[in-house]
Amino acid sequence: MKIENGEFVMPGDKLGIIEQYLPGDGTYENEGDIESTVLGNVIINPKMKTISVKPKSGSPATLEVGDRIYGQITDIKPQRVNVKIDRLEKTKRDLALPYMGSIHISKVKNGYLDKISDAVRIGDIIKAEVVKITGDNVDLSTVEEDCGVVKAMCTRCREYMTTTGKKSELQCKRCNKKEKRKISNEYVNI
Repeated sequence: MKIENGEFVMPGDKLGIIEQYLPGDGTYENEGDIESTVLGNVIINPKMKTISVKPKSGSPATLEVGDRIYGQITDIKPQRVNVKIDRLEKTKRDLALPYMGSIHISKVKNGYLDKISDAVRIGDIIKAEVVKITGDNVDLSTVEEDCGVVKAMCTRCREYMTTTGKKSELQCKRCNKKEKRKISNEYVNI
């Protein structure tokens, strides 16, 4: 099937192969195939050898380097944490695709960090900056002051924690347990 300029396509429709075109806006590469991410019309740029899809309505949010995101820590390894990316900071639109990101221990905070669990825990809600996107791998950083944990639960009793006034310490109001985190300056106390 040959896709024509202006043709109407739906998300997931195959538009071509990577040897024909470079994927543009509204498209992505999946195992050598270029597929549509949105409902819209195909735009082929023969000079630049790109194919894109102009959405019929407002386009869904997509990640770009430099974006700030909100997400939840889903897994912790000795050198890296995994983050389920939920939302872009400056939009109310859902993301076009489900994204998972990761933060390397060197991108959690400025300076030395002995254990990554001294900065984040599974279930923490974080704000992070997108620093690199390679295919479906999204590298994040929480080094900036506005980035880090914005909401955390006590690991003992699962009550929401509040800041203590110390730079990297939270305390549970129910059981009084204190825990270390890389706290965003936008942390939400309840």
